[in-house]
Amino acid sequence: MIRENRRSSKVSDGLLNGITYLSSLISVTVLISIFIFIFSKGFSLISFDLLKNDYWSKNYLVEVKTEVNHSGSFTAPDDLTPQASFSEKWGIAFVDALSNDKHELVLVEYIDPLSPFAHTIDKSAGANKGLDLTLEVGVQIEKIDFKRLDGSADFAGNLASQNAAEIAAALDQDAASITSAYVKTPGGGIRGSLLTTGYLIVVSLLIALPIGIAAAIYLNEYANKSRLNRMIRSGIETLTGVPSIVYGLMGVSVLFPITRAFGATTTNILLGSLTMAIILLPTIIRSTEEALLVVPNSLRDASLSLGANQSQTIFKVVLPCAVPGILTGVLLSIGRVIGESAALIYTMGTFINDSPTLLSQGTSLAVHIWSVMSGEQPNFELASAISIIILIFVLCLNIIVKLLSKRLNKAWY
Repeated sequence: MIRENRRSSKVSDGLLNGITYLSSLISVTVLISIFIFIFSKGFSLISFDLLKNDYWSKNYLVEVKTEVNHSGSFTAPDDLTPQASFSEKWGIAFVDALSNDKHELVLVEYIDPLSPFAHTIDKSAGANKGLDLTLEVGVQIEKIDFKRLDGSADFAGNLASQNAAEIAAALDQDAASITSAYVKTPGGGIRGSLLTTGYLIVVSLLIALPIGIAAAIYLNEYANKSRLNRMIRSGIETLTGVPSIVYGLMGVSVLFPITRAFGATTTNILLGSLTMAIILLPTIIRSTEEALLVVPNSLRDASLSLGANQSQTIFKVVLPCAVPGILTGVLLSIGRVIGESAALIYTMGTFINDSPTLLSQGTSLAVHIWSVMSGEQPNFELASAISIIILIFVLCLNIIVKLLSKRLNKAWY
């Protein structure tokens, strides 16, 4: 009987262990597959230009100054890339490229200092019209209007479905003078979304942290076990499970008048930050309360026995010891802000703003992903690149919080 019980126990234990190992293997396989997909799609787009460039391109119409508007004889520099096509008559080199949206582009690779293209005037409508405008390496060549040797007008460029070599050849063979050029600055960057995400993190934490920590201190250190306090705890736990889209609707209907008092006329980053602050409150309260519970009661008793009152004990003994746990709550909150999209779509909009302010619309990194994936042609590459940046950012935050927690633990224990 004993042997049979042991045998059946081993079988059941082996079965449970097998289920555990299988579940772990499936989970790890799924996670690895997601990482492989994201990195294979988006890693090639990761660059400093992606972080610093605007998403929207700026258009410029330029003209070559009259006194230098003639061809010459230029020599390509030795460090010019082999893929570039150089125009010997006009001293400019072009190279084929692909945008983050996988559109074919022709970029300026090099401009000779004596080239007519190095001496241009801005003819775009606006305050800078008529002022000198120096073309920079990296701008997109959409169209170059020129006059042929016989005086007829013609043009070359991306709008003529020409690649870099064809543009350079057209200028060398046919162009007697340059009439104008239509160029665009590089786009497809995420600088505006990075700034918006930074605004969200800072403003929402500035609002949620003091309120959440104060609420946790009250519930754990001051509140008695009354019916009212039990209802408050139940309400906080309930708020944790409310879908974020409900918070977004609440923000538009309830919090928008607050931002309108500051001068906002539409959905804005401040409205999104206020909404995120409310979303973060349950997380901050619970993590802070758990951190306070971990602090041994012997520290409280020792402080009180030495003559400190309850407030001194809480803020000078208990709270400093709970800082590592509070930092964990801050990390979870930042991760929630970075990954949130549904509530922010309602409160901040989906327009990708390259120059965001607190009272203007903008997109966080997560909403930026939603924007580029919600069109008729989803951009998996750019969405994957932004996902990689989010993963790297969260990883760095985890490392920083771990190091801070380790250092603080050494200091206080």
